[in-house]
Amino acid sequence: MFIPLPLALQQQPTPAQFTFPFYYEPHPLARFAASELQKRLLTEDLNHDFGIGNQQRNGAIGKMFGVLIVKNHKGELGYLAAFSGKLGNSNEHTGFVPPVFDLLEAQGFFRQEEQEIHQLTLQIEALESAEAYSALQEMFVLKKAQIEQRLATEKLKNAQAKHVRAERRAHILLSAEPTEQTLELLRQESIHDSYRLKQLKTQLQLELLEAQRQLYEYEQQLESLRLKRASWSADLQRRIFERYYFLNANGESKNVLALFNESPPAGAGECAAPKLLHFAYQQGYQPICMAEFWWGMSPDSEVRIHQSYYPACKSKCEPILGFMLQGLLVDPNPITAIHPARSLDILYEDEWIVAIHKSPEYLSVPGKLPQPNCLEDLKKRYPNADGPLLVHRLDMSTSGILLAAKTKLMHERLQRQFVTRKVKKRYIAVLDGLLSNAHGEIKLPLRVDLDDRPRQLVCFEHGSYAHTSYEVLSTEGNLTRVSLIPHTGRTHQLRVHAAHHLGLACPILGDDLYGQKGERLHLHAAYLGFFHPHTNEWMELECAAEF
Repeated sequence: MFIPLPLALQQQPTPAQFTFPFYYEPHPLARFAASELQKRLLTEDLNHDFGIGNQQRNGAIGKMFGVLIVKNHKGELGYLAAFSGKLGNSNEHTGFVPPVFDLLEAQGFFRQEEQEIHQLTLQIEALESAEAYSALQEMFVLKKAQIEQRLATEKLKNAQAKHVRAERRAHILLSAEPTEQTLELLRQESIHDSYRLKQLKTQLQLELLEAQRQLYEYEQQLESLRLKRASWSADLQRRIFERYYFLNANGESKNVLALFNESPPAGAGECAAPKLLHFAYQQGYQPICMAEFWWGMSPDSEVRIHQSYYPACKSKCEPILGFMLQGLLVDPNPITAIHPARSLDILYEDEWIVAIHKSPEYLSVPGKLPQPNCLEDLKKRYPNADGPLLVHRLDMSTSGILLAAKTKLMHERLQRQFVTRKVKKRYIAVLDGLLSNAHGEIKLPLRVDLDDRPRQLVCFEHGSYAHTSYEVLSTEGNLTRVSLIPHTGRTHQLRVHAAHHLGLACPILGDDLYGQKGERLHLHAAYLGFFHPHTNEWMELECAAEF
């Protein structure tokens, strides 16, 4: 598993601290190891279709790989390699570290019980697709329709008979000699019709209940099997997690169930980073630095770019790696570093509103950690302003025009324009790549990635409608300068629409979430058009990008 680095790299300086896995720039040694692994991936048959070079997806999908630079007992530098999950329905491949716990061991309980659960699934599917089930469903629907039709017919007949009796009653009362006997006969007819309709309702209801009972018994059988499968699966998952023990640099061991406040998500412990560190600790290797990269075709929902580096996932890995890194000197989290406050750069101001130029990597509003931000800066400058001040927000990494109102009324009027999409916005961005079309539109629905906030996913089932127009302004080398117009205001809309393979397939330069980390995110809110909330005059604000 230990692959030595070339002699020329053995004497290279190593980092003083281990990689902070959730936000990092790969060290040159990790980049070298990743490039060596990628050469292997081009030639080795891992029984997995990564979709490289394919124009059609046909089930192909990429995979996350990781490399860990380590020092062995002899003081030699080398690297370990791992993949997330499994490849070709196997956890074991030559040259890659083994899983922390091998679910796919042939004689293991997981294989045996997985087959039994699978048989239960086949039984459920057979019942769901059986002709008898369809016949019961159709019979119930048909019986219900027949009953409704018959009741409607009987009610109409009763109504018509009632109308006839009313006419007869009126004629009798107007006659010279009305008889009580005749009126009594009419009353008896009315009672008889009502009683007959009531009897019919009871009879039909019993017929419907019988059809419903047969369908209910069948569905109860199905539901019982589904509950049995769910309980069995949950118990299997619990027993799997009970066997997942992770080591840390102090030599301590902890079960995965003890690392999560709630039930661990499926696949916890199967990612590359935990595999690499666990194996290194087992062998007594000293971890130096690490990196993870995506290899192959992007999934339909997430933004994943071939050969690009990515941080460890938070939902599955953060609690695990938080324990496994104990005992190592780790790089500080740059996101939590306190940024210095910056003076407000005012673009426009009058008695009612103010527009500022927000700097990149500066918060619009307070976050989870105490950091300088535009809202608090505005409150300090305008202590007597009433209302929420900021009318909209920009991502921390995005620069450009940010609009605020000095009174609650002006804020409400401006925000109404944003909600009704009367405000016109234009952004300038530099894309890492070239576009085939000079202009166009992107319509990809977005939702938050619940397992890795604040990332967004493309989701056609649960996502919110998102619409962006774009126009190429210029190109330079492999970079494209574009104008982006968001017609909706979804979180990270422009960043995902640019990076996703169904969008422009070119991430914004410096995008540390959907592309490659750089000096800054090259996205700038350059234009804002709106009706002044007091004068109702159309206003246009512009702010040139600094890139």
